[in-house]
This record gives sequence, structure tokens and C-alpha cells, in this order.
Amino acid sequence: MPTPSKDAIALLKADHRAVEELFAKFESARGAPAQAKIVRQICNELIIHTMIEEEIFYPGVRTNVEADLLDEAYVEHDCAKVLITELLEAEPDEDFYKAKVSVLQEQIEHHVKEEEKRSEGLFAQAKQNGADVDALGEQLLARKQELLAMAKTDELPPPMLATMTPA
Repeated sequence: MPTPSKDAIALLKADHRAVEELFAKFESARGAPAQAKIVRQICNELIIHTMIEEEIFYPGVRTNVEADLLDEAYVEHDCAKVLITELLEAEPDEDFYKAKVSVLQEQIEHHVKEEEKRSEGLFAQAKQNGADVDALGEQLLARKQELLAMAKTDELPPPMLATMTPA
């Protein structure tokens, strides 16, 4: 097994690709049980990804990126967390289940595009402005491994909103 990259941006982009693959698997899955299993995987991946970004990456690059862009990323996370929470509590045959998955996918695609934009995206700004992506990557990887272990035993904490007051 290859050693995972310690570059924080490479790690986060790998997460993005993994979630994109899971959304594609959801679209081709047949039957509610198969779809529900994939949705749980998507939700767990996104919970872990948002946690490591919000706990480590975003604070670590705050001085290297435009404040408005970073604030928008937090709000986008919160919007996704609302849908993640609803999907984790729902049954796949409930009204709006597939619509929520679809909207979550659209939100994540937008968020990824904002982070990965070539010259002015969050990742590009962080790298161009001197963020220590290797040190951040080591921290991200360690925390991600902890969270993956928690997910295996269903002990992953529920998504916590950072910018919004729950209804």
C-alpha cells in the first residue's frame, strides 16, 4: 500500500474524489438497502472531511486566504451538514430522500469547485501564500485516522453547525 501524501491539499482533494465516486455509485445503485448503505458512506466521508477541514485546515490557512472565501466555505459546510443529518435520520423510501441526496451532491460539487479553483480557489491561495501544507497534512492524516476508527464502531459524532443556529 502506498504511503499517503502528507500534502494537506492532496489529501483533501483525494477526499473530494472519493465522495464523487460514492455519489456516482449511489446513482447506479438499485434498491433502497444498497442506496442507504452508500448514503451512509457519503455522510460519514463528509462528516470526517468537514471535521478535519474545520478543526485543522481552515484555521491553519486563515492568514493565507481571503477571509470571505473561508467564511463561505464554513457556511457551505453547514448547509451540507443539515442535509447530512436529515439523511442519516431518514429511511431511503421517505419523501424527498433522493432529492436530498441530489441537492447534497450539488452543494458538494459547488464547494469542491470553490476550493479547487486553479488560481483563486481556497487551496490555490493557501499554497501561493505560504501555508505549510505538509505540516497541516500530517495533522489532517492523524485526525482522519482517528475519525475513521470511530466511524467503524459507529462512534462518529454527528455534524455540528459552525455558523448557523439550528432550527
